[in-house]
Amino acid sequence: MQSRIAFQLGQTVTPALRRTALASSTTKLAFQHAHAAPYAFTVTDAKYRTIKVPHMADSITEGTLKSWAKLVGEQVEQDEEVASIETDKVDIPVNSPVGGVIRELLANEEDTVVVGQDLFKIEEGAVAEGGAAQSAPKAEEPSSSEPIAAAPKKSEPAATPVAQAAKPAAPKEAAAPAPAKESKPAASTSPVSFSTGERSERRVKMNRMRLRISERLKQSQNTAASLTTFNEIDMSNLIDLRKTYKDDVLKTHGVKLGYMGAFVKASTHALQAVPEVNASIDGDHLVYYDYCDVSVAVATPKGLVTPVLRNTERMSIVDVEQEIANLGKKARDNKITVEDMAGGTFTISNGGVFGSLYGTPIINMPQAAILGMHAIKERPVVINGKIEIRPMMYVALSYDHRIIDGREAVTFLVKLKEAIEDPRRLLLSV
Repeated sequence: MQSRIAFQLGQTVTPALRRTALASSTTKLAFQHAHAAPYAFTVTDAKYRTIKVPHMADSITEGTLKSWAKLVGEQVEQDEEVASIETDKVDIPVNSPVGGVIRELLANEEDTVVVGQDLFKIEEGAVAEGGAAQSAPKAEEPSSSEPIAAAPKKSEPAATPVAQAAKPAAPKEAAAPAPAKESKPAASTSPVSFSTGERSERRVKMNRMRLRISERLKQSQNTAASLTTFNEIDMSNLIDLRKTYKDDVLKTHGVKLGYMGAFVKASTHALQAVPEVNASIDGDHLVYYDYCDVSVAVATPKGLVTPVLRNTERMSIVDVEQEIANLGKKARDNKITVEDMAGGTFTISNGGVFGSLYGTPIINMPQAAILGMHAIKERPVVINGKIEIRPMMYVALSYDHRIIDGREAVTFLVKLKEAIEDPRRLLLSV
């Protein structure tokens, strides 16, 4: 139910008129203004509940409305997703707190919305016509209006007789395909010319996550005194360990045994041995963490995200693999949350899954260091004075020289190398 009190431009809206509109306790007053149109007060039935943009995270105050999952007139169940808001970290689903029918959408796709802003109105407890979800009636208008727009063509009856009369002359028209020749003048004049092909270009607006990633990467380069040190690891023993126990691990724990679990545990072992790598700068203080929260870089269609494995010092290799599998699935399904990526004291980036042989990763601020893993390649190496072919991996540690000196950085990589080349060290903590 709606009662509308409209005022032409220039007419004064008096306090008495406002009180008249607000007199009923079952209605609410909303001021509307349209360009070059009357000012109006719309009194809407109170059973239409207005849903606002929810709180997303302490550091997130706005986002971009990417899509509506429901339209006006559609049925919505309680806790069902109605819209999706893209932020600079994750996509936030907006669920309906009640069941009912969507009556009004208060923002358009690609609009910037802020926390607490009115987003949509729902008629609580209502049932859509026919008992099933229906698209908004207005969404059907463009398609239904197309036949009407095409109707004026019937006002040109002479076109059909002319076309029919022209049929005897069709051979002449068929013998002169002038437009086709004009589209390729170079082919008809110069047989040695080459076509340059299409030279089109596309402009795609950067999503919020990509913009935020760009800002943070540039901030890291401008802030940290970044330096990178390298080492190489013989992967033979770890590969043999994986081949021997991967089937048993899958059968017992339901997770595939990869290399990331061992590298996370070896990194944790090295972080505890070299605490400067597990630190950060806060103003004029150095903060050393007694726990290890390892961020693992995961590539998604929208950009790179770094979900955090918390307290890895308490986890086994299998525990790490299980948590990586869970977080990776959430990231690929766009279900990862801000809480999943908050914090982190150290980061591991595995470019080897894409075939990278060598690289220098960028520090994930405010952390002090990041480990870069690379592809495993067979190379000739000297073992006990003899040349042998071994599966080798280059590893890189980019670190903030304001916190970490060269000795600590090299020591960290040596500890990592020793643990990977002899995984028994992880059991003995040596």
